[in-house]
Amino acid sequence: MKIIMLIDMDAYFASIEQKSNPHLLGKPIGVIGSSKRTIITTASYEARARGVKTGMNLYEAKSACPEIILVVGNNRKYTYTCSELSRIYMKYTPDVEVYSVDEAFLDVTDTQHLFGGAMRIGTEIKSEIKRIFGINATIGISYNKLMAKLVSDLSKPDGLKMLTKEESKAMLADLPTKELWGIGRHTAEKLKAIGINTCGELGRASSSMLRSRFGIIGERLKAMGQGIDASAVSAHELHGTGTVKSIGHSMTLPGDIWRKIEIEAYLLKLSEMVGARARKHKYMGSVITVTIRYKSFETYTRQKKLRVYTNDSHGIFSTAMEIIKEQRLKEPVRLLGISLSGLTEDTGQISLFEEINKRRALLNAVDSINDRYGSSTAGWALYALMETNPGVISPAWRPHGIHKGYI
Repeated sequence: MKIIMLIDMDAYFASIEQKSNPHLLGKPIGVIGSSKRTIITTASYEARARGVKTGMNLYEAKSACPEIILVVGNNRKYTYTCSELSRIYMKYTPDVEVYSVDEAFLDVTDTQHLFGGAMRIGTEIKSEIKRIFGINATIGISYNKLMAKLVSDLSKPDGLKMLTKEESKAMLADLPTKELWGIGRHTAEKLKAIGINTCGELGRASSSMLRSRFGIIGERLKAMGQGIDASAVSAHELHGTGTVKSIGHSMTLPGDIWRKIEIEAYLLKLSEMVGARARKHKYMGSVITVTIRYKSFETYTRQKKLRVYTNDSHGIFSTAMEIIKEQRLKEPVRLLGISLSGLTEDTGQISLFEEINKRRALLNAVDSINDRYGSSTAGWALYALMETNPGVISPAWRPHGIHKGYI
């Protein structure tokens, strides 16, 4: 049986800011972005105790906690710390998946016996993080990623807990479905509407009924209710080979958008950013993934496999638009992301089709101009629909630079 750990940093951005500035220690702080559209990205536990929550706008945060101290976030600081944290994790297993800037999955199945067991590893990792960075981590340990994430969430802050497969049945019996990683508010509401409130009820529900209500994810939902998750810890650096797995960018928008033409403009920009990075590092990909985060913070991803490899910005864009057109947007969109995976080396081989060669020459010319004069010097006319200073733009939020395995 697998032994999986989920390490989740407590109030990560806020904790780092408090450690960097001792005057902030013990005080309610909220980390915000630098753009005009700014919200609380992380609140310290002192602020949370006063009712401040992630996603609040500044008016809401100050209403809940008038004495809150607002600090503009520093992504470089957070990604650097994340990369240093990954060095600690790699001491215990090569199977490390940096899931986000403040979370990582570790598969210690084959190495835990070398260190006195999984709980001992968890204790040592927490101690080392506290000693080196002065911040706290919560660690959940279980038999798959789904349950490790659950036990971590339920153990915050500064917790360490292991949940066995035998113990999980009792935990899931009365657990609200919304507590499970991957079941958002809207899905939980849909389940509630058909009389399913707990994970235990979800696990016992009819597969055919769930399929009729939720389509192909119905079977997956039933499995989740039973604590079943077959997904593996995906290490982005394959045991030192440096193999790149994907290239991505995401963008938090300056304002929630709904109109197709606005979504199209941002997707084109993201496609160009991804294509340019793929061309720069001489990669082509065969899978396009689009991420959408709604105003409510519910997030979903969809992907499409191509028949040929590409790093053409417009090829990426057209596929992304196909994906979007297949979805019915439920509410305004606050974040968009695109990634290119299924990568292979771009050898620069000349095509038999002259039109393809002309497009490559054009893209290379645009890349050269932007490399020399700045990343937004040359672009496509549709960009004009985008507001200036579009908030947070970052390589897909597994921070780049941590592994050779992720550009």
